[in-house]
Amino acid sequence: MAQIITVARGMGSGGRTIAKMLSEDLNYKYYDKDLIKLASEESGINEAFFGRVDEKLKGAFLRKNGVYKGQLLKPDDSGFVSDKNLFNFQAKVIKELAERESAIIVGRCADYILKGKDELIRIFIYCDMETAVKNVIDMYGISEKEAKKVIEKTDRQRSDYYSYYTGNDWENARNYDICLDTSKMSYDTCVEIIMNYIQTVKK
Repeated sequence: MAQIITVARGMGSGGRTIAKMLSEDLNYKYYDKDLIKLASEESGINEAFFGRVDEKLKGAFLRKNGVYKGQLLKPDDSGFVSDKNLFNFQAKVIKELAERESAIIVGRCADYILKGKDELIRIFIYCDMETAVKNVIDMYGISEKEAKKVIEKTDRQRSDYYSYYTGNDWENARNYDICLDTSKMSYDTCVEIIMNYIQTVKK
């Protein structure tokens, strides 16, 4: 049976790096931004539309009842390229991937989309602001002030996106099986903890 590990992550926490490390150690496929391309191919909608709403809300935020239910609109529907329909196509791709192969899926509410699936492990990676700022400065070569703005904006977008499509709080530990603070431990230690957990749940 395919095992799926979903990784939600705060900006600058190293969550993407940890997800890639897990992918290599487990020999699982890694999915992140390439989900946009797959959803575009599935729907026939230009990839740019998906890119504009990738883990962020646009017009969708102005409307209620956004929680994911799975329904897809047809090409002749006026809402075919709406934010919600784009999300639903991406969710369809995530569900199909989860049925055919073991994989690491980063962000995009995958933990909620796949809830109830056997062999699902949901992880949240976070860190304190000081650690996040240092990591973002190292990644982008920007000032401390700019780094803090990027972190606050990105985390707010991810939180709003998650709340809109799931009805849940992105940072609520109840949504996840493991929550790890990378301001307290190395990426290698995080991977080791996750690998040990995987072995425990397989027994």
